[in-house]
Amino acid sequence: MRALVQRVKTASVTVDGERVAEIGAGLLVLLGVTHDDDETKADKVVAKLRALRIFTDADGKMNDPLSGREVLVVSQFTLYGDARKGNRPSFVAAARPDVAEPLYERVRAGLGAQGGVFGAHMEVALLNDGPVTLLIEV
Repeated sequence: MRALVQRVKTASVTVDGERVAEIGAGLLVLLGVTHDDDETKADKVVAKLRALRIFTDADGKMNDPLSGREVLVVSQFTLYGDARKGNRPSFVAAARPDVAEPLYERVRAGLGAQGGVFGAHMEVALLNDGPVTLLIEV
């Protein structure tokens, strides 16, 4: 499981011209699921994201965890895109929707997060805070 994590001031998801999710300051998580991912890995991602100390504390240091901040999780199968051969990426490492969607929903629920629409063509807007962007793999 891969998560591209961005500390944001705001983030939103729009599908077919309708805003379906929006957060203020917090985390935007783009989540990719591969074939051998399971509930244990989903729970590890949740624990890692909750504990990740990437927010600024009172002393101006990147030392605070997520705490009560908002989270937006967006499914992102393209995190498993492979463009090593040729110019068109292959997505064979990405899990099929019947495997990926329940794990995506588990991560979203575990974080108490808003979400995009699984499998939809989404427009994701964000205002980075920092910018702070990390790749988490479990």
